[in-house]
Amino acid sequence: MNKLWLIIKREYLTRVKKRSFILATILTPLAFGIFFIVVGFIFSYESGETKRIAINDPGNILNVSKIPNTKTITYSKPDKNLEDLKKDVLEKKYDGVIAIPVISNLYDKKIEVDYFYEKDQLDIESQASVQKSLERFLRNYKIRELQLDKKQLDALDTEISLRTKSVLNEAKDTSKRAAVGAGIGGFMGFIMYMTVFIYGTMVMRSVMEEKVNRIVEVMISSVKPFQLMMGKIIGVGGVGLTQVAIWAILIPLISIGVQLFFGFDAEQMNSEMSGAGTNMDEDELKYMINQFWIEMGTLNWFMIVPLFIIYFIGGYFLYASLFAAVGSAMGDDLGEGQALTIPITIPVILAFYIMIAVLKAPNSNLAVWSSIFPLFSPIIMPSRLAFDPPVWQILLSIAVLIGTSIFAVWLSARIYRVGILMYGKKVTLKELGKWMFYKG
Repeated sequence: MNKLWLIIKREYLTRVKKRSFILATILTPLAFGIFFIVVGFIFSYESGETKRIAINDPGNILNVSKIPNTKTITYSKPDKNLEDLKKDVLEKKYDGVIAIPVISNLYDKKIEVDYFYEKDQLDIESQASVQKSLERFLRNYKIRELQLDKKQLDALDTEISLRTKSVLNEAKDTSKRAAVGAGIGGFMGFIMYMTVFIYGTMVMRSVMEEKVNRIVEVMISSVKPFQLMMGKIIGVGGVGLTQVAIWAILIPLISIGVQLFFGFDAEQMNSEMSGAGTNMDEDELKYMINQFWIEMGTLNWFMIVPLFIIYFIGGYFLYASLFAAVGSAMGDDLGEGQALTIPITIPVILAFYIMIAVLKAPNSNLAVWSSIFPLFSPIIMPSRLAFDPPVWQILLSIAVLIGTSIFAVWLSARIYRVGILMYGKKVTLKELGKWMFYKG
């Protein structure tokens, strides 16, 4: 155990003291801060010019005094015909003219309104604002002309809220659980996906570099290959956890600092980013965000967090040991060695795509069996935890994952002890199979 601890300590300290590790650990949160600043300025940016728009309304449909001006548009309704207003645009008196046609048939559902300009046309946001205002006024105009009761018409607009409840607990509304579960599950699955690739590849490169530099020959003389492999896996894993822990502290602090220093409204930015390109009302969007956080609080985090850690550790040991075995088989030619990583990377990529389908149907047969299959479960099962899968599925999945991880470590160790001292020979998958049963 002392030798194993020395290897873990060496792998950990060697990496955390590297300039590249320090720079990546510090610069990544700073990059998030810069990104937050740039996004904040983008969404807080407003054009310095206010467009002056004249309205030509021969049918007297609109009352311009009731059209709210925005920060970028001011409306006016001069007593001029359309041609005179077009000349005013050319003379820079107005930036544009909205020409509303006379409505001859009140039952027309589609009315074309023209906007005339000289140089600068309306941007997308301004077009949406103008269309929304005109639609509202045209609706009220038709109500008046058809002599309809506005209150009765408004009563026809009914919003349906579908509440989903279990017959075992009818007091609990789980209608928001699907969306929240999909968001949390997708995030957790993505974290597992990135972890397996980043830190598994880091283990592989560490093994490969020491083999190519012949450093491993000196180390093997004093420690067993299994101890060396496990020391690398645990040491690199510790480096990864350290980096993630530092990011988890620095990124929120930098984000809050940027928000306070520059005066950005994070809630408004989230609303604008989430509601960009949609017709969703701002109050409705805020309500949905508030409901999201309420539903987040109802999740069983005391179960989700420990299980996520278990799958994180199990998945890391499973794939990191396989990457270590492949690293021990690689030589100077990286191109030839890359072919050996394909059987490892394919299950990870498949699991990521399966996760997308599982988020849509978390209790389907595909979701159940892929969350039990050990090569998929480190990514699939964390994405299902927010949907409260049955306990037997979780226990079976953990048991299979732990058993497979132990077997993968044992199998990789047998490959590692032979491959780490093998030089000058092109290794194939068939050759790796022989190393598993080598008794030397």
